[in-house]
Amino acid sequence: MKPTETKYTLEVTTPSEREIVMTRVLAAPRTLVFEAFTQPELIKRWLLGPDGWWMPVCDVDLRVGGSFRYEWRSDERDVQFGISGVYREIVRPERLVHIESMDGQPGQATITTTFAEHDGLTTVTMTNLYDSAEIRDLALESGMDGGVAASYDRLEQVLATR
Repeated sequence: MKPTETKYTLEVTTPSEREIVMTRVLAAPRTLVFEAFTQPELIKRWLLGPDGWWMPVCDVDLRVGGSFRYEWRSDERDVQFGISGVYREIVRPERLVHIESMDGQPGQATITTTFAEHDGLTTVTMTNLYDSAEIRDLALESGMDGGVAASYDRLEQVLATR
């Protein structure tokens, strides 16, 4: 299936009081999708949330124990925020596990991202496990699902050019 034939959408579920699971099908092989999740030059092209945001900082030390730092900025809103994390598990091109914390927010989350390929399509499943139900609820209330959906739409376009 070509990206123009079917519009895939983000599915968001809350299977427990501390989890958010986001799933999206992408029309690309998982090796390419995995690269898009791990290479700074690609991350900066798609992981931007809603239109109008850009990523001035995208540092990735892709190894177990390595850290990452992302910062986003909206010039229109004069707002900037970031997240920092540490990689706990890397299984190319199947799975990434990292711990992350958002600037100015309490606690942290363990993020497990899996990449499953079938017939040239890759299903990305990102499970966010938060320290508490309250922190998970803050994430949900932030509108993160809209930003993730917009980013995945952009990722689909980036992957179509590779």
